[in-house]
Amino acid sequence: MNIFNLNKIIFFLFFVMMFVSSNQKAYGITDPLSLPNNKFGVHILSPDELLDAAKLINTSGGDWGYVTIPIQASDKNIVKWQSFMDEAKKLHLIPIIRLATNGDYFNTAVWQKPSNEDILDFANFLNSLVWPTQNKYIIIFNEVNRGDEWGGVPDPADYAHILSYSVSIFKSRDQNFYILSSGMDNAAANVPRKFINQYIFFRLMDQAIPGIFNQIDGISSHPYPNPGFSQSPLVDTEKSIFSFKYEKQLINSLANKKLPIFITETGWQQNANLNDTLLAQFYKSAFDSAWSDSSIVAITPFLLRAGAGAFTQFSLLDLQGNPTERYNTIKNYPKIKGFPVVLKTKGVLGDEIIRYPLPVKRFSFYENHKNIDVYSKTNAGKLFLKWLLNVR
Repeated sequence: MNIFNLNKIIFFLFFVMMFVSSNQKAYGITDPLSLPNNKFGVHILSPDELLDAAKLINTSGGDWGYVTIPIQASDKNIVKWQSFMDEAKKLHLIPIIRLATNGDYFNTAVWQKPSNEDILDFANFLNSLVWPTQNKYIIIFNEVNRGDEWGGVPDPADYAHILSYSVSIFKSRDQNFYILSSGMDNAAANVPRKFINQYIFFRLMDQAIPGIFNQIDGISSHPYPNPGFSQSPLVDTEKSIFSFKYEKQLINSLANKKLPIFITETGWQQNANLNDTLLAQFYKSAFDSAWSDSSIVAITPFLLRAGAGAFTQFSLLDLQGNPTERYNTIKNYPKIKGFPVVLKTKGVLGDEIIRYPLPVKRFSFYENHKNIDVYSKTNAGKLFLKWLLNVR
């Protein structure tokens, strides 16, 4: 090999290094509170609710609101979920994805306890999707201080290890994954092998893995108006709609840093004593007072549409799909335009190669009486290789 060819190979290697470095993903999450942020959102159960969600939260001056949605371990349909991400981007909605296992085959009253393999599978699948925003919000399971949400028996140490493993695996796939701890049942009492009060649960998590809360990016909270999903929005206790405040204080003291809050479930249960008109007033009061806290990134009340399911008393749309008064209160509440970091994937060559593979062309040429077969995706690639190998 002469010095001319050696120089070309060195140039080629330098070119490859520059190309790879220039095409790396933007690593590191963005602080959502450092940008204009529309904190209004809603909890949905199905991707086909996105349009209705946008009509609720991207209103009255608002844009780029949030939607919380669960994904079960058995529901990794890439067409379904990529369509969800594409539609969310089109409608200016920021997804918050909550991981969920499946019902226990032998005990339908509980959800299966996740394994490390479940986490790995979720991370690989969710990383294969093109998300609408740089921050990819993930909640690591749901109300894990309840036994029926954790294989039958709540286990703070076990959950702490799963949470730590989740941070490691998701961040190894993409540093833009924004990891939230599980929202807790804020009404749970201490009942052996069934329930653990969330504040005790947090302390036991930190005992199992000291500094566990330093690993996460934010706190998911379920500040329901307990007891009975019926307390006034002015009641300030550890079990009311102010419970996120007490969770934040404890977790921040354990983490030695300030973590933002994501209220991913909350809401009142309509009943004989709490009609729709009163609940509409409750929501307004909550947004005016408790939920005006500057550390809150998103508020996604449970639930947009329950249909004829078990949560009809919480639903913001009635059985016919008509808006309730509390729906209209949220819709008409003054909002701001959010400006999250949006991924500009359309027209980016790398993304098009992944989603629409270019045709592969085969060509051959001779050098020193040896036939050389080369695969190239463009004529430019062919010419560059011939130049590199000094072939005419």
